[in-house]
Amino acid sequence: MTIKLLAIGKTDNNNLQSLIADYQKRLGHYIRFEFEIIPDLKKVKHLSEAQQKEKEGELILSKTQKSDVLILLDEKGKQMDSVAFANYLQKHLNSGIKNLIFVIGGPYGFSEAVYQRANGKLGLSKMTFSHQMVRLFFIEQLYRGFTILKNEPYHHR
Repeated sequence: MTIKLLAIGKTDNNNLQSLIADYQKRLGHYIRFEFEIIPDLKKVKHLSEAQQKEKEGELILSKTQKSDVLILLDEKGKQMDSVAFANYLQKHLNSGIKNLIFVIGGPYGFSEAVYQRANGKLGLSKMTFSHQMVRLFFIEQLYRGFTILKNEPYHHR
């Protein structure tokens, strides 16, 4: 199985990029992981929030196949602790799917078409985080999840 993280817009902060790259490298010991950036839309001043979500949604959906399991990282999604998330990952690993794709939307969230296509929603916290920070937090939680599944000491219970 491949786990992929899709995110709208690049990260400008070099420190964040470095930390994300570190966890990406660590994840490579457990699973095939891909992190793909969908470039920010150009000329958004003339677009409404709904139009921007629609265009971003088209880009997100163009990166998926019908057989992919698509999980949205959404503030209204199901929240779980790290052990429950590890178990969630294990269920997907056991299911025989080829691609598990997690998506971080743009500044206004997801289009209705993306919500309709999604197989689920996960919330990382009731707090609001920048789209840049969420990337790091989520990749770290993926890594933590795999160390939990392997009974490695990274996660202290």
